[in-house]
Amino acid sequence: MPSSTDPAPVRVPTANNAVLLAALAAVADAILILAFAAIGRDAHQRGDVITGVLSTAWPFLTGAAIAWLAVRVWQRPLRIWPEGVAVWLGAVALGMALRAVTGQTVVLPFIIVATLSLGVFLVGYRLIVAAAGRLKGRRQLR
Repeated sequence: MPSSTDPAPVRVPTANNAVLLAALAAVADAILILAFAAIGRDAHQRGDVITGVLSTAWPFLTGAAIAWLAVRVWQRPLRIWPEGVAVWLGAVALGMALRAVTGQTVVLPFIIVATLSLGVFLVGYRLIVAAAGRLKGRRQLR
C-alpha cells in the first residue's frame, strides 16, 4: 500500500499520445482562429457567413501553420514559450502580411484587435492548460 509520501507515478508520453496531443492542439488553434474571424465578421454584420469567415481566417490560419512548422510546435504543442507565443505572433504577423498582399483590410485598429484577441485565444488556452496541470500535480502530492 503506497504511503502519502510516495511520489506520484511518472507518466511517460507514448508516441500515440504525443501525436494525439499535437493534433488536438492544432485543432484548438484552428478553431480559435475561426472563432476570432466569426466574432469579427458578426460584429461588423457582414453576409456570407461560412465563406466570409473562411476568407477572413485563412491568412491567420496560414500564419499559424507556418509558425507550427518553423518552431516545430508539434514537439511541445501546449507550451506557452516559445511555442504558444510563436503561433500567436505567426498568426498575427504573417496573417496581416497575407491580408495586405491579397488586398484585404489591414488598418491599425484591426491589427490591435487581432493581436489582443488572438493572444488571448492562442496563448490563453495554453495558460489554462498549464495552470490545470500545476493544480493536478499539487493535488497528487497531497
